[in-house]
Amino acid sequence: MNKKKIINDPVYGFINVPTELLFDLIEHPFFQRLHRIRQLGLTYYVYPGAIHTRFHHAIGAMHLMQEALESLKSKGYNISDEECEAAMIAILLHDVGHGPFSHALEHSIVKGLNHEEVSLLFMQKLNGEFNGKLQMAIDIFSDKYSKKFLHQLVSSQLDIDRLDYLNRDSFFTGVVEGMVSSERIIKMLEIENDNLVVHEKGIYSIEKFIIARRLMYWQVYLHKTVLSAEKMLENVLKRAKELANKGNDLFCTPALHHFLYNTIAFKDFLNDDNNLNTYAALDDYDVFTSIKVWQNHPDTVLSELCKALTHRELFKVRIQNDPFNPEQINAFKNEVKNLYGLNDDDANYFVLHDELENSAYNSDDEKIHILYKNGRLLDIATASDQLNIATLAKPVKKYFLCVVKSAIGKVKQYN
Repeated sequence: MNKKKIINDPVYGFINVPTELLFDLIEHPFFQRLHRIRQLGLTYYVYPGAIHTRFHHAIGAMHLMQEALESLKSKGYNISDEECEAAMIAILLHDVGHGPFSHALEHSIVKGLNHEEVSLLFMQKLNGEFNGKLQMAIDIFSDKYSKKFLHQLVSSQLDIDRLDYLNRDSFFTGVVEGMVSSERIIKMLEIENDNLVVHEKGIYSIEKFIIARRLMYWQVYLHKTVLSAEKMLENVLKRAKELANKGNDLFCTPALHHFLYNTIAFKDFLNDDNNLNTYAALDDYDVFTSIKVWQNHPDTVLSELCKALTHRELFKVRIQNDPFNPEQINAFKNEVKNLYGLNDDDANYFVLHDELENSAYNSDDEKIHILYKNGRLLDIATASDQLNIATLAKPVKKYFLCVVKSAIGKVKQYN
Protein backbone atom coordinates (compact mmCIF):
# COMPACT_ATOMS: atom_id res chain seq x y z
CA MET A 1 0.00 0.00 0.00
CA ASN A 2 1.08 3.57 -0.71
CA LYS A 3 1.26 5.19 2.72
CA LYS A 4 2.49 8.59 1.55
CA LYS A 5 -0.95 10.15 1.60
CA ILE A 6 -2.18 13.71 1.07
CA ILE A 7 -4.62 15.34 3.53
CA ASN A 8 -6.72 18.33 2.47
CA ASP A 9 -6.55 20.77 5.38
CA PRO A 10 -8.87 23.82 5.49
CA VAL A 11 -6.10 26.07 6.82
CA TYR A 12 -3.02 25.06 4.76
CA GLY A 13 -4.47 23.18 1.82
CA PHE A 14 -2.86 19.89 0.85
CA ILE A 15 -0.61 18.35 3.51
CA ASN A 16 1.78 15.51 2.70
CA VAL A 17 2.36 12.62 5.08
CA PRO A 18 6.03 12.14 4.17
CA THR A 19 6.93 8.78 5.77
CA GLU A 20 5.26 5.43 6.31
CA LEU A 21 5.88 5.56 10.06
CA LEU A 22 4.03 8.88 10.35
CA PHE A 23 1.14 7.43 8.38
CA ASP A 24 0.99 4.35 10.62
CA LEU A 25 0.94 6.56 13.72
CA ILE A 26 -1.89 8.66 12.27
CA GLU A 27 -3.84 5.46 11.61
CA HIS A 28 -3.31 4.14 15.15
CA PRO A 29 -6.41 4.13 17.44
CA PHE A 30 -4.62 6.33 20.00
CA PHE A 31 -4.31 9.07 17.40
CA GLN A 32 -7.66 8.46 15.68
CA ARG A 33 -9.29 9.12 19.07
CA LEU A 34 -8.37 12.79 18.60
CA HIS A 35 -11.13 12.98 15.96
CA ARG A 36 -13.54 12.73 18.89
CA ILE A 37 -12.00 15.47 21.04
CA ARG A 38 -12.67 19.09 20.16
CA GLN A 39 -9.71 21.41 20.22
CA LEU A 40 -11.56 24.16 22.07
CA GLY A 41 -14.01 22.22 24.22
CA LEU A 42 -17.26 24.18 24.71
CA THR A 43 -16.06 27.29 22.87
CA TYR A 44 -18.61 26.53 20.15
CA TYR A 45 -21.25 27.83 22.60
CA VAL A 46 -19.84 31.28 21.76
CA TYR A 47 -18.24 30.74 18.34
CA PRO A 48 -20.38 28.14 16.51
CA GLY A 49 -17.62 27.32 14.04
CA ALA A 50 -15.20 26.19 16.75
CA ILE A 51 -15.89 22.48 16.31
CA HIS A 52 -12.45 21.55 14.99
CA THR A 53 -10.66 18.70 16.71
CA ARG A 54 -7.28 17.94 18.21
CA PHE A 55 -6.77 15.67 15.19
CA HIS A 56 -6.94 18.76 12.94
CA HIS A 57 -4.43 20.60 15.11
CA ALA A 58 -1.95 17.72 15.32
CA ILE A 59 -1.94 17.23 11.54
CA GLY A 60 -1.47 20.97 10.99
CA ALA A 61 1.39 21.08 13.50
CA MET A 62 3.07 18.16 11.73
CA HIS A 63 2.85 20.11 8.47
CA LEU A 64 4.37 23.28 9.97
CA MET A 65 7.15 21.22 11.55
CA GLN A 66 8.02 19.83 8.13
CA GLU A 67 8.09 23.37 6.71
CA ALA A 68 10.31 24.61 9.55
CA LEU A 69 12.78 21.76 9.22
CA GLU A 70 13.04 22.18 5.46
CA SER A 71 13.64 25.91 5.91
CA LEU A 72 16.41 25.32 8.45
CA LYS A 73 18.05 22.64 6.29
CA SER A 74 18.01 24.99 3.29
CA LYS A 75 20.12 27.43 5.34
CA GLY A 76 22.79 24.79 5.88
CA TYR A 77 21.90 23.59 9.36
CA ASN A 78 22.70 19.92 9.85
CA ILE A 79 19.46 17.99 10.44
CA SER A 80 19.30 14.37 9.31
CA ASP A 81 16.27 12.69 7.74
CA GLU A 82 15.93 10.58 10.87
CA GLU A 83 15.87 13.70 13.07
CA CYS A 84 13.29 15.31 10.79
CA GLU A 85 10.99 12.32 11.10
CA ALA A 86 11.50 12.17 14.87
CA ALA A 87 10.70 15.87 15.31
CA MET A 88 7.57 15.45 13.18
CA ILE A 89 6.50 12.47 15.29
CA ALA A 90 7.07 14.48 18.49
CA ILE A 91 4.83 17.32 17.32
CA LEU A 92 2.25 14.95 15.82
CA LEU A 93 1.83 13.20 19.18
CA HIS A 94 2.36 16.18 21.48
CA ASP A 95 -1.38 16.40 22.32
CA VAL A 96 -2.28 12.70 22.14
CA GLY A 97 -2.64 12.68 25.93
CA HIS A 98 -5.46 15.23 26.01
CA GLY A 99 -8.70 13.97 27.48
CA PRO A 100 -12.20 15.17 26.64
CA PHE A 101 -12.73 18.77 27.78
CA SER A 102 -9.20 18.42 29.05
CA HIS A 103 -8.93 21.11 31.72
CA ALA A 104 -12.35 20.36 33.24
CA LEU A 105 -11.45 16.67 33.40
CA GLU A 106 -8.07 17.39 35.02
CA HIS A 107 -9.75 19.45 37.75
CA SER A 108 -12.54 17.02 38.55
CA ILE A 109 -12.44 13.24 38.08
CA VAL A 110 -8.72 12.55 37.55
CA LYS A 111 -6.52 14.45 39.99
CA GLY A 112 -3.02 15.65 39.18
CA LEU A 113 -3.33 14.74 35.51
CA ASN A 114 -1.10 16.58 33.05
CA HIS A 115 -1.81 15.96 29.39
CA GLU A 116 1.88 16.28 28.46
CA GLU A 117 2.81 13.51 30.88
CA VAL A 118 0.01 11.33 29.52
CA SER A 119 1.16 12.10 25.96
CA LEU A 120 4.60 10.80 26.94
CA LEU A 121 3.03 7.60 28.30
CA PHE A 122 1.19 7.07 25.02
CA MET A 123 4.40 7.69 23.09
CA GLN A 124 6.28 5.17 25.20
CA LYS A 125 3.54 2.60 24.67
CA LEU A 126 3.61 3.25 20.92
CA ASN A 127 7.38 2.96 20.98
CA GLY A 128 7.01 -0.59 22.24
CA GLU A 129 4.48 -1.41 19.53
CA PHE A 130 6.73 0.03 16.83
CA ASN A 131 9.89 -1.73 18.02
CA GLY A 132 11.70 1.33 19.38
CA LYS A 133 11.26 3.53 16.30
CA LEU A 134 9.89 6.40 18.40
CA GLN A 135 12.81 6.67 20.83
CA MET A 136 14.40 9.72 19.20
CA ALA A 137 10.99 11.42 19.06
CA ILE A 138 10.51 10.71 22.77
CA ASP A 139 13.95 12.17 23.54
CA ILE A 140 13.12 15.31 21.54
CA PHE A 141 9.72 15.64 23.24
CA SER A 142 11.31 15.19 26.69
CA ASP A 143 14.18 17.61 25.93
CA LYS A 144 16.76 14.85 26.31
CA TYR A 145 18.05 14.92 22.75
CA SER A 146 21.44 16.46 22.02
CA LYS A 147 20.04 19.12 19.64
CA LYS A 148 18.09 21.40 21.95
CA PHE A 149 16.51 23.44 19.15
CA LEU A 150 14.47 20.43 18.04
CA HIS A 151 12.70 20.37 21.41
CA GLN A 152 12.18 24.14 21.17
CA LEU A 153 10.33 23.61 17.90
CA VAL A 154 7.99 21.29 19.82
CA SER A 155 7.68 23.25 23.06
CA SER A 156 8.79 26.83 23.72
CA GLN A 157 7.38 30.34 23.62
CA LEU A 158 7.69 30.28 19.83
CA ASP A 159 6.89 26.68 18.98
CA ILE A 160 5.09 24.95 16.15
CA ASP A 161 2.22 24.10 18.47
CA ARG A 162 1.37 27.78 19.02
CA LEU A 163 1.88 28.74 15.39
CA ASP A 164 -0.74 26.22 14.34
CA TYR A 165 -3.34 26.65 17.06
CA LEU A 166 -3.40 30.45 16.77
CA ASN A 167 -4.14 30.33 13.05
CA ARG A 168 -6.43 27.31 13.31
CA ASP A 169 -8.45 28.63 16.24
CA SER A 170 -8.67 32.01 14.52
CA PHE A 171 -9.89 30.36 11.32
CA PHE A 172 -12.61 28.28 12.98
CA THR A 173 -13.82 30.94 15.43
CA GLY A 174 -13.70 33.75 12.89
CA VAL A 175 -11.65 35.91 15.29
CA VAL A 176 -9.26 37.38 12.73
CA GLU A 177 -7.10 39.06 15.37
CA GLY A 178 -5.51 35.68 16.04
CA MET A 179 -4.04 35.25 12.57
CA VAL A 180 -0.25 35.19 12.44
CA SER A 181 2.20 34.93 9.57
CA SER A 182 3.39 31.41 10.37
CA GLU A 183 5.03 31.05 6.96
CA ARG A 184 7.14 34.18 7.39
CA ILE A 185 8.04 33.31 10.99
CA ILE A 186 9.20 29.87 9.88
CA LYS A 187 11.33 31.41 7.11
CA MET A 188 12.95 33.75 9.66
CA LEU A 189 14.00 30.98 12.07
CA GLU A 190 17.73 30.49 12.67
CA ILE A 191 19.84 28.40 15.04
CA GLU A 192 22.42 30.06 17.28
CA ASN A 193 24.39 28.11 19.91
CA ASP A 194 21.92 25.22 19.52
CA ASN A 195 18.99 27.51 20.31
CA LEU A 196 16.12 28.57 18.10
CA VAL A 197 16.27 32.31 17.32
CA VAL A 198 14.60 34.69 14.87
CA HIS A 199 16.41 36.77 12.24
CA GLU A 200 16.04 40.50 12.82
CA LYS A 201 13.94 40.82 9.64
CA GLY A 202 11.25 38.76 11.39
CA ILE A 203 10.88 41.02 14.41
CA TYR A 204 7.56 42.54 13.30
CA SER A 205 6.06 39.11 12.69
CA ILE A 206 7.06 38.11 16.22
CA GLU A 207 5.49 41.27 17.63
CA LYS A 208 2.28 40.41 15.79
CA PHE A 209 2.50 36.84 17.09
CA ILE A 210 2.67 37.99 20.73
CA ILE A 211 -0.14 40.51 20.30
CA ALA A 212 -2.31 37.91 18.52
CA ARG A 213 -1.76 35.46 21.36
CA ARG A 214 -2.83 38.05 23.93
CA LEU A 215 -5.96 38.94 21.97
CA MET A 216 -6.95 35.31 21.42
CA TYR A 217 -6.79 34.68 25.14
CA TRP A 218 -9.18 37.49 26.00
CA GLN A 219 -11.46 37.02 23.00
CA VAL A 220 -11.56 33.21 22.81
CA TYR A 221 -9.75 31.11 25.42
CA LEU A 222 -10.76 33.30 28.39
CA HIS A 223 -13.98 34.68 26.90
CA LYS A 224 -16.37 35.09 29.81
CA THR A 225 -19.12 32.90 28.32
CA VAL A 226 -16.63 30.16 27.43
CA LEU A 227 -15.34 30.43 30.98
CA SER A 228 -18.88 30.01 32.33
CA ALA A 229 -19.54 26.90 30.25
CA GLU A 230 -16.23 25.28 31.18
CA LYS A 231 -16.65 25.99 34.89
CA MET A 232 -20.17 24.56 34.78
CA LEU A 233 -18.85 21.42 33.07
CA GLU A 234 -16.13 21.14 35.69
CA ASN A 235 -18.75 21.32 38.41
CA VAL A 236 -20.92 18.71 36.68
CA LEU A 237 -18.00 16.27 36.71
CA LYS A 238 -17.10 17.17 40.31
CA ARG A 239 -20.70 16.53 41.41
CA ALA A 240 -20.85 13.26 39.50
CA LYS A 241 -17.60 12.18 41.14
CA GLU A 242 -18.94 13.15 44.58
CA LEU A 243 -22.13 11.12 44.04
CA ALA A 244 -20.16 8.16 42.71
CA ASN A 245 -17.93 8.22 45.80
CA LYS A 246 -21.08 8.01 47.94
CA GLY A 247 -22.26 4.96 46.05
CA ASN A 248 -25.00 6.65 43.99
CA ASP A 249 -25.95 4.94 40.76
CA LEU A 250 -25.06 7.07 37.71
CA PHE A 251 -25.50 6.28 34.05
CA CYS A 252 -22.18 6.45 32.23
CA THR A 253 -20.20 4.71 29.53
CA PRO A 254 -17.72 2.03 30.68
CA ALA A 255 -14.72 4.34 30.17
CA LEU A 256 -16.25 7.21 32.14
CA HIS A 257 -17.53 4.78 34.81
CA HIS A 258 -13.96 3.61 35.41
CA PHE A 259 -12.77 7.10 36.31
CA LEU A 260 -15.87 8.17 38.22
CA TYR A 261 -16.07 5.12 40.45
CA ASN A 262 -12.35 4.67 41.09
CA THR A 263 -9.88 7.05 42.71
CA ILE A 264 -7.26 7.44 40.01
CA ALA A 265 -4.32 9.83 39.91
CA PHE A 266 -1.47 10.13 37.45
CA LYS A 267 0.69 7.69 39.43
CA ASP A 268 -1.96 5.04 38.79
CA PHE A 269 -1.34 5.39 35.05
CA LEU A 270 2.25 4.37 35.72
CA ASN A 271 1.31 1.37 37.86
CA ASP A 272 -1.61 -0.07 35.88
CA ASP A 273 -1.64 -0.23 32.09
CA ASN A 274 -5.42 -0.69 32.14
CA ASN A 275 -5.87 2.92 33.24
CA LEU A 276 -4.09 4.23 30.15
CA ASN A 277 -6.05 1.90 27.84
CA THR A 278 -9.34 2.97 29.43
CA TYR A 279 -8.32 6.64 29.15
CA ALA A 280 -7.70 6.00 25.44
CA ALA A 281 -11.36 4.98 25.13
CA LEU A 282 -12.61 8.21 26.74
CA ASP A 283 -13.72 11.10 24.52
CA ASP A 284 -16.22 13.98 24.25
CA TYR A 285 -19.08 11.63 23.44
CA ASP A 286 -18.70 9.70 26.70
CA VAL A 287 -19.00 12.90 28.73
CA PHE A 288 -21.84 14.65 26.93
CA THR A 289 -23.94 11.51 26.48
CA SER A 290 -23.82 11.09 30.24
CA ILE A 291 -24.65 14.75 30.84
CA LYS A 292 -27.81 14.46 28.72
CA VAL A 293 -28.96 11.48 30.80
CA TRP A 294 -28.02 13.13 34.11
CA GLN A 295 -30.57 15.89 33.41
CA ASN A 296 -33.13 13.52 34.91
CA HIS A 297 -31.09 12.40 37.91
CA PRO A 298 -32.84 12.86 41.30
CA ASP A 299 -29.90 14.87 42.68
CA THR A 300 -30.91 18.52 42.30
CA VAL A 301 -27.40 19.88 41.88
CA LEU A 302 -26.43 17.42 39.14
CA SER A 303 -29.71 17.62 37.23
CA GLU A 304 -29.93 21.43 37.31
CA LEU A 305 -26.32 21.84 36.18
CA CYS A 306 -26.79 19.31 33.36
CA LYS A 307 -30.03 20.91 32.16
CA ALA A 308 -28.41 24.33 32.10
CA LEU A 309 -25.36 23.07 30.24
CA THR A 310 -27.33 21.04 27.70
CA HIS A 311 -29.71 23.89 26.89
CA ARG A 312 -27.02 26.59 27.04
CA GLU A 313 -28.59 28.34 30.00
CA LEU A 314 -25.17 29.41 31.21
CA PHE A 315 -24.23 31.14 34.41
CA LYS A 316 -23.89 34.91 34.35
CA VAL A 317 -20.25 35.99 34.49
CA ARG A 318 -18.56 39.13 35.63
CA ILE A 319 -14.82 39.75 35.22
CA GLN A 320 -13.06 42.59 37.03
CA ASN A 321 -9.59 43.75 38.02
CA ASP A 322 -10.06 43.40 41.78
CA PRO A 323 -11.17 40.43 43.93
CA PHE A 324 -14.90 40.19 44.58
CA ASN A 325 -16.32 41.21 47.92
CA PRO A 326 -16.85 38.12 50.14
CA GLU A 327 -20.17 39.62 51.32
CA GLN A 328 -21.38 39.75 47.73
CA ILE A 329 -20.38 36.13 47.14
CA ASN A 330 -22.16 35.03 50.35
CA ALA A 331 -25.28 36.94 49.32
CA PHE A 332 -25.41 34.95 46.09
CA LYS A 333 -24.88 31.68 47.94
CA ASN A 334 -27.72 32.49 50.34
CA GLU A 335 -30.01 33.26 47.43
CA VAL A 336 -29.08 29.98 45.74
CA LYS A 337 -29.75 28.08 48.97
CA ASN A 338 -33.23 29.58 49.10
CA LEU A 339 -33.97 28.94 45.43
CA TYR A 340 -32.98 25.27 45.41
CA GLY A 341 -33.23 24.32 49.08
CA LEU A 342 -29.52 23.53 49.31
CA ASN A 343 -26.95 23.47 52.09
CA ASP A 344 -23.80 25.62 52.11
CA ASP A 345 -21.59 23.08 50.34
CA ASP A 346 -24.09 22.38 47.56
CA ALA A 347 -24.69 26.09 46.96
CA ASN A 348 -21.02 26.40 45.96
CA TYR A 349 -21.83 24.53 42.75
CA PHE A 350 -23.92 27.50 41.57
CA VAL A 351 -21.64 30.36 42.68
CA LEU A 352 -18.08 30.15 41.32
CA HIS A 353 -15.25 32.58 41.79
CA ASP A 354 -11.54 32.46 41.02
CA GLU A 355 -8.78 34.37 39.26
CA LEU A 356 -7.56 34.45 35.66
CA GLU A 357 -4.11 35.15 34.31
CA ASN A 358 -3.18 36.10 30.76
CA SER A 359 0.52 35.99 29.94
CA ALA A 360 1.21 36.41 26.22
CA TYR A 361 4.97 36.36 26.70
CA ASN A 362 7.04 35.52 29.76
CA SER A 363 10.50 37.09 29.88
CA ASP A 364 11.38 34.87 32.84
CA ASP A 365 10.85 31.76 30.72
CA GLU A 366 12.88 30.57 27.73
CA LYS A 367 13.04 33.80 25.76
CA ILE A 368 12.35 34.56 22.10
CA HIS A 369 15.68 35.95 20.90
CA ILE A 370 16.17 38.22 17.90
CA LEU A 371 19.43 37.63 15.99
CA TYR A 372 21.06 40.70 14.45
CA LYS A 373 23.53 40.75 11.56
CA ASN A 374 26.39 41.56 13.90
CA GLY A 375 25.65 38.41 15.90
CA ARG A 376 24.02 40.18 18.83
CA LEU A 377 21.04 38.46 20.47
CA LEU A 378 18.26 40.43 22.17
CA ASP A 379 15.11 39.31 23.94
CA ILE A 380 12.06 40.38 21.90
CA ALA A 381 10.79 42.43 24.85
CA THR A 382 14.00 44.49 24.66
CA ALA A 383 14.48 44.45 20.90
CA SER A 384 10.98 45.56 20.00
CA ASP A 385 10.43 49.26 19.35
CA GLN A 386 6.80 48.82 20.40
CA LEU A 387 6.33 49.73 24.05
CA ASN A 388 3.35 47.40 24.32
CA ILE A 389 5.53 44.31 23.80
CA ALA A 390 7.36 45.03 27.04
CA THR A 391 3.97 45.59 28.65
CA LEU A 392 2.65 42.31 27.25
CA ALA A 393 5.57 40.52 28.91
CA LYS A 394 3.87 41.23 32.24
CA PRO A 395 1.06 38.83 33.18
CA VAL A 396 -2.39 40.36 33.69
CA LYS A 397 -4.50 38.99 36.53
CA LYS A 398 -8.27 39.39 36.70
CA TYR A 399 -11.03 37.92 38.84
CA PHE A 400 -14.28 36.31 37.79
CA LEU A 401 -17.60 35.47 39.40
CA CYS A 402 -20.07 33.00 37.84
CA VAL A 403 -23.61 32.85 39.23
CA VAL A 404 -26.74 30.98 38.15
CA LYS A 405 -28.97 33.55 36.41
CA SER A 406 -32.01 32.94 38.60
CA ALA A 407 -30.12 34.37 41.58
CA ILE A 408 -28.83 37.50 39.85
CA GLY A 409 -31.81 39.85 40.01
CA LYS A 410 -32.37 39.30 43.70
CA VAL A 411 -28.92 40.39 44.82
CA LYS A 412 -28.49 44.16 44.63
CA GLN A 413 -24.71 44.07 45.04
CA TYR A 414 -24.34 42.60 41.55
CA ASN A 415 -25.67 45.75 39.85
